[in-house]
Amino acid sequence: MEKESFEDIEVARILNEAFVAIKVDREERPDIDHIYMSVCQAMTGHGGWPLTIIMTPARKPFFAGTYFPKNSRAGMPGLVDILTQIRVMWNKSRDRLLEAGEQITKSLQLRAGAVPGDTLSGQTLENAYKQLHNRFDRQHGGFGAAPKFPVPHNLTFLLRYWKRTGKKVALDMVEKTLQAMYSGGIYDHIGYGFSRYSTDEKWLVPHFEKMLYDNALLALAYIETYQATGHDFYAHVAREIFTYVLRDMTSPQGGFYSAEDADSEGEEGRFYLWTPGEISEILGKKNGEAFCCLYHITATGNFEGRSIPNLIRENPEGVSVAADMQPDGPVETVRQMRSKIFEAREKRVRPFKDDKILVSWNGLMIAALAKGAAVFEKAIYREAAFRAVDFIYKEMRREDGRLLARYRDGEAAHPAYLDDYAFLTWALLELYGATFEATCLEKAIMLVKKANDLFWDKDKGGFFFYGNDVEQLIARPKEIYDGALPSGNSVMLNNLLRLSRLTGDMAFAETAGKLVEAFAGEVATHPSGYTYFLTGLGFHLGATREIVIAGRPGNPAVEKMLQAVRRRFLPETVTIFHPEGEAGKDIEKLAPFLKEQRQVNETATAYICQNFACQAPVTDYHEFIKNL
Repeated sequence: MEKESFEDIEVARILNEAFVAIKVDREERPDIDHIYMSVCQAMTGHGGWPLTIIMTPARKPFFAGTYFPKNSRAGMPGLVDILTQIRVMWNKSRDRLLEAGEQITKSLQLRAGAVPGDTLSGQTLENAYKQLHNRFDRQHGGFGAAPKFPVPHNLTFLLRYWKRTGKKVALDMVEKTLQAMYSGGIYDHIGYGFSRYSTDEKWLVPHFEKMLYDNALLALAYIETYQATGHDFYAHVAREIFTYVLRDMTSPQGGFYSAEDADSEGEEGRFYLWTPGEISEILGKKNGEAFCCLYHITATGNFEGRSIPNLIRENPEGVSVAADMQPDGPVETVRQMRSKIFEAREKRVRPFKDDKILVSWNGLMIAALAKGAAVFEKAIYREAAFRAVDFIYKEMRREDGRLLARYRDGEAAHPAYLDDYAFLTWALLELYGATFEATCLEKAIMLVKKANDLFWDKDKGGFFFYGNDVEQLIARPKEIYDGALPSGNSVMLNNLLRLSRLTGDMAFAETAGKLVEAFAGEVATHPSGYTYFLTGLGFHLGATREIVIAGRPGNPAVEKMLQAVRRRFLPETVTIFHPEGEAGKDIEKLAPFLKEQRQVNETATAYICQNFACQAPVTDYHEFIKNL
């Protein structure tokens, strides 16, 4: 629409004569996007972008749609005709449009609150699993038909369901999907990182745009699957994602950029596509042929006459997790060839980089890096996560401490939304698990308390999307649906439950209970649409464990116990380190129950507790592993 209509002289004339044209960046103002997308879905039965809304001067919408061509064609109304007709109606029948705007706005306001009703239980988790199982693509992995989106929180929910029930088919669904996505063209085999989604069912042809949040959530899914299975393949993919992000998506100050476009040189995917001749020119004839054979780069191509590198095997029962190996050569040879192709690709015109820095998406990447630092024992991930946190706290807060959602070109703007507070809290909790620095836990507690003040609905429960201290729009929505991103309410549910177990403060658990109650009716209707919320529900319903390890910081026996916990997939377990000395007093202020849980006989000591009821302390490592 930008090219066809908004840069067109005729459309501009019509707009400027009769309308006030406003273009909204939905990443800077997701509050506006949420509200008017709800309008479009209610009025038309579907949504999407570009989103087209026509409203009264009081911001009350009476017309909604998505894409419109400039002129009517093939039964699709054109923007020129729509604008012309609405202009006539505005002059002749304005009362009808104003009344429509009033009715739509009232309907929106009624729908904006949470819908209580139902009680959520273990059966809700079972229902979500069945829905995902029914939609699962057994041949290609993923859920539903094309276009296919990764939706990593579906996978992390299934991992927890497998852990809870022992149903291996749930784990198989996760592994099949993660392997198939990596093998397809949705994964950048030359420079790493995942594209936004696949236009086909095989994950071959992506929409080539790369988003920070997709890569963060997918890294978390691959890391957790590595913890669950012990298979190095999943760790390998997560590390490659981090290589891409730290190389291409990190600002000099430490924050993470938002996205890379699909287009370069006016063509979608141009940066990522190859011909056999281009490959042979870089690698030579023999190596070039081997590389083209491995990555399916052919003369006919698989995308507009050129090839997207991929590792899809045409008749796989399960895609080989050793797909990185070529049959007649070692992995190192493939890596060297890929490195040469990457260096050549770097000389091409790159896609445009969206260098906005958003607190919410940065929170997700910080969480992923912190998890990677803990599981892989990689200091570089921990340092990158801390740099990003420091950047946010230095550059993206007002003087009164209020978070600001967006930073670009030295300017931070827009009071932060629920997602910003929720995702940054998640990041700090993962950083605590990676470092056991009390300041991370302290910051997480302060963020949740501030979010409670700004967003909590004191009447009906649940968190509103935008704060009570900012411009109030025509409605104040609460987002619970876990779409491309988990909702802020879903993430906050998980945060509250983890904080209650880490600190012993049951006020957090009480708020979590009210949150579950507030959205029970909505979640029960179609549970697989709320899979990240259900990870919190599983935690809420389950027999959670707290592991306290007490001892001297740096003691090898302490580190060995901590690492044993970090490497395992223990989704309903929280781990706390209680250091001896002054550092121990800092964590005791946040979690007073730790005063009773100290090292025994100056030896690394583990306390394994279930819902705060603890077994006898353990000092022997092998006994600890057995109890674990």
